[in-house]
Amino acid sequence: MSASFPPPPPPPGPGEEPPTGGSLPPPSGDPYAAPAPGNAQAYPPPSGYGAMPEQAGVPAGPVTRPPAMDRAVLLMRVGAVLSLLVLVLGLVTGLTQSVSTKRAIVDAAAKQGKTLTPNEVDSLFSVSIASAVVLGILGIGLWLWMASANGKGRSWARIVATILFGLSVLVFLLGLSQTSSAGDRVLSLVSVLVGAAAIFFMYQKESTAFYRAASAPRV
Repeated sequence: MSASFPPPPPPPGPGEEPPTGGSLPPPSGDPYAAPAPGNAQAYPPPSGYGAMPEQAGVPAGPVTRPPAMDRAVLLMRVGAVLSLLVLVLGLVTGLTQSVSTKRAIVDAAAKQGKTLTPNEVDSLFSVSIASAVVLGILGIGLWLWMASANGKGRSWARIVATILFGLSVLVFLLGLSQTSSAGDRVLSLVSVLVGAAAIFFMYQKESTAFYRAASAPRV
């Protein structure tokens, strides 16, 4: 008996691709058999195989600032305004009470056994006014600098702000032993309280997470 062969496949029609290789597909019962050559179907890789590891870091772009840090930045700006008020009031008091200020300079020199000439008294008075202006501007600049750096999540800025707050408390306590007007003492106390509130908000959990996210490498 003669063997019979299957008829050849019909030629492809217009716009059709010719059939792929002549290898037969693997039996359906063998899940591990390789696909036939030219077959576009591929078996999915095992679970976890070929997966790209997640990259470390945070997505590129600005980090959202939490409400606690918004309050801290606002308080530091308020501190800058208070420093400006202290500077203005100090200048007004010093200039309007120049006679009493110069007399205080003469008395302080007399306690040290020194006698000052009028020109020397005027020079010391001018130096005291200039020193007050420089210190006032420096204080305003520090408040604004800390507000900007901490608002951007710089970790070092939180440490610097904490140190500056400790120094401000020390200066306030030392100033209690010196003669000053009630207005100056009230403003100094309010400035210390504002600084304490800013430090409090800067060390909240959401603020700490903000500092870490802002300092993390970008991907």
